[in-house]
Amino acid sequence: MNPPLQFLPVALPIMVTLGATVWIAQWSQNKRFDDLKGDMNRRFDEVIKRLDRIEAKLDVHEERIVRLEERTSPVRRG
Repeated sequence: MNPPLQFLPVALPIMVTLGATVWIAQWSQNKRFDDLKGDMNRRFDEVIKRLDRIEAKLDVHEERIVRLEERTSPVRRG
């Protein structure tokens, strides 16, 4: 056998195994990123809902403050 051909029976299985390992690792990594992205989107949605509730409460308080200012202001508007 030629010296390059002696290398082939040893190197080919190693290269195939390495290629398969890299491909599986890449697929697994992408799946983890997809899971992480889904989890982050869910958490951001929860934060947005909480901020919307806080904003609604602040709007109610703002209306109350305006009514109090109108009732207690020495200067009558209108």
